[in-house]
Amino acid sequence: MREFKLPDLGEGLTEAEIVEWHVAANDEIKLNQLLVSVETDKAVVEVPSPVSGRVISLHGEPGDVIPVGDVLARFDVPGSEPQCENAAATGPDKEGTAPGSSGEAGGDAGRGDDSDDASGVVGELPASALVISDTTHSTAAAPPGKRVKAAPSVRALARELGVDLTGIEGSGPGGRITARDVARAAENAAGKSASPSSSGGQAEAGPQGGAAPALAAEEKLSGPRRAMFHSMTAAHSEVALCTVMDDADIHDWTSPRDFTPRLIRAMVAGVRAEPRLNGTFNAGAGVLSISEPVHMGVAMNTPHGLIVATIRNAHQLGLDELRGEVARLKKAGADRTLKPEEVRGYTITLSNIAGGSSRYATPLMVPPTVGILGSGAAREEVVAVQGEIAIRRMLPLSLTFDHRCVAGADASRFLSAVVADLKPAS
Repeated sequence: MREFKLPDLGEGLTEAEIVEWHVAANDEIKLNQLLVSVETDKAVVEVPSPVSGRVISLHGEPGDVIPVGDVLARFDVPGSEPQCENAAATGPDKEGTAPGSSGEAGGDAGRGDDSDDASGVVGELPASALVISDTTHSTAAAPPGKRVKAAPSVRALARELGVDLTGIEGSGPGGRITARDVARAAENAAGKSASPSSSGGQAEAGPQGGAAPALAAEEKLSGPRRAMFHSMTAAHSEVALCTVMDDADIHDWTSPRDFTPRLIRAMVAGVRAEPRLNGTFNAGAGVLSISEPVHMGVAMNTPHGLIVATIRNAHQLGLDELRGEVARLKKAGADRTLKPEEVRGYTITLSNIAGGSSRYATPLMVPPTVGILGSGAAREEVVAVQGEIAIRRMLPLSLTFDHRCVAGADASRFLSAVVADLKPAS
């Protein structure tokens, strides 16, 4: 018998939420066949089977949050010993790659230190074996023994409309639920909610004897929104946050579409002026690890919540290359097709806080990084230029840093270099 424990699916992640099982107990399964879809803090990951054999048991239902290292499934593998060895899955190595992985596609999926014919615990999957998809779970967990058949796009539609897929009989081939089935269920639910209740339409009494206010919705935080909860809680409780602010004159910019690439290039200039902002801090050891390459984390607001995608070696890319990477990552973030290595390993972060008329803010970085730059809404301002009054287009900037390891003078040097790089015309 072989146990499969939930592996570390990303840098620092400690848990994942079960979205959907793709097999049932007593099913025969092949090596690398899709076993389960789970939602981590960053994305939805399709986890393949690490063995070929028969599924003995599955542990957890859709909607359950499983800690890394807990047993997900047990298998009867031909030729394996009946006795299981207990061992926990280990985390990523210092490069952020899962143990047993070369970090490249084509690795030995599902194999850790155990050989394929040995008994024991499976749980060290390389990143190349994991697939990100846009699979999203319905609003309610499936009851034990019931498997929902629906495409990822249909699940996304169900989540958007608030439809419970477990209560729908699919009209598609093999009982699969179609988009039309989901739309019809949403229409039926809307009709029922509009009709008088069986109790005569009397509202529930509130604490003062009046009618209790109706709730618009209740949302259980999951995926990126649960990640935001955890990371922002950590930022607030663990980091000594400090923010400095300044304005950049971008009046002479000639290419508005280069907004994000130009900011990234300016941050690279900031790192050259003050490298301490580009790295990670180990508070337990009191060690600031300054990174030579600039791996830029770009915070993106997607329909699924806030996601930080990574542009590797941003210091080596020109504006055209940065523009292409930003566009690609934005699309992948919206479609939930980001790869595991594209949502981890960043050394400094850029965030756009210009939604609406926001100017300055105190953006929070995700530990263990030590710096994040937020750009606000640009606007025309009356400023002094060479002793003359002028109207110029100004971009407000807010730099938050970890004051435990970065001094105010360090942050000011960084921000001054950013402002200087943004001022010349594109």
